[in-house]
Amino acid sequence: MIDKINELLRQVEEFKPKAAGELEEFRIRILGKKGELNALMEQFKSVAPELKRELGQQLNRLKNRATERIAALREELQNASEEQSASSGDLTRPGSAEHLGSRHPISLVRNQIVEVFSRLGYTVADGPEIEDDWHVFSALNFPPEHPARDMQDTFFIEKDPDILLRTHTSSIQVRTMERQRPPIRVICPGRVFRNEAISYRAHCIFHQIEGLYIDEGVSFADMKQSLLYFAKEIFGEHTAIRMRPSYFPFTEPSAEVDVSCNLCGGKGCAVCKGTGWLEIMGCGMVDPNVLKANNIDPEKYSGFAFGMGVERIAMLKYGVKDLRLYFENDVRFLHQFDQAL
Repeated sequence: MIDKINELLRQVEEFKPKAAGELEEFRIRILGKKGELNALMEQFKSVAPELKRELGQQLNRLKNRATERIAALREELQNASEEQSASSGDLTRPGSAEHLGSRHPISLVRNQIVEVFSRLGYTVADGPEIEDDWHVFSALNFPPEHPARDMQDTFFIEKDPDILLRTHTSSIQVRTMERQRPPIRVICPGRVFRNEAISYRAHCIFHQIEGLYIDEGVSFADMKQSLLYFAKEIFGEHTAIRMRPSYFPFTEPSAEVDVSCNLCGGKGCAVCKGTGWLEIMGCGMVDPNVLKANNIDPEKYSGFAFGMGVERIAMLKYGVKDLRLYFENDVRFLHQFDQAL
């Protein structure tokens, strides 16, 4: 056993690696869990008691020397590599430009929407993604039998049916009305969740931006003019909008908002299905029941709310036809938006 220890010490002292990989192989052979030092340690357990002191000292000497030698060799290789890199480089050559990453198209559109409404005096409000029934449904005038409460649409937390993943950012509006008295003018961007099958036109995770304006004397005309301004800023000065009657539990009257197709100029194409119009959002005057539920006097105050899917706006703005592309992180897709920074 003494001979084997001396042989390993000789190998440690004479070893001169040419590359870091060669040094690592040597370290594993000597000091690894299945290395030769550990094999000697196993043999040490069965040696005679009178020999253990001497052999133990020799084994410790081998371990310490191997550790020190390998660390020194690693440092030498690193220094040699740095010196070679410095000496071989042509300092007169121009440096290679670093390629900067690009913002995700969803972030680009979200920021643009927020910036447009900030010019109209809206501030950004935020809220939790894990919500309760009151903030997502009850405070927004959703009756108990409303389809949106069904498990097909909503991700409920199994252990507590009152806790769920928010299905819209309207819950942020409720939280804003709870802590702030009118006038209220907020924009509420965020991620939302719905239990839907993933396809080119639907996803279980998507992003919304909703707005809320409450003050004295707010009218439907104020809402229409605000949304017309938004459409022109996002899709171009020649964009027109139209409003179609609709229904939402938290607004009355309610409307769907369409913009003139920016691809065909309203003449009709495959994207707008020949109609010349593209749907972008829902909106309406805040229902008095919602104001009452949030301790706001509906006799004194009125307001409007609107909500849009960021993916939908991005699809129309950039001509993206498959919603799944936003979630795949394919750099070939994302690099197309470098110029939009």
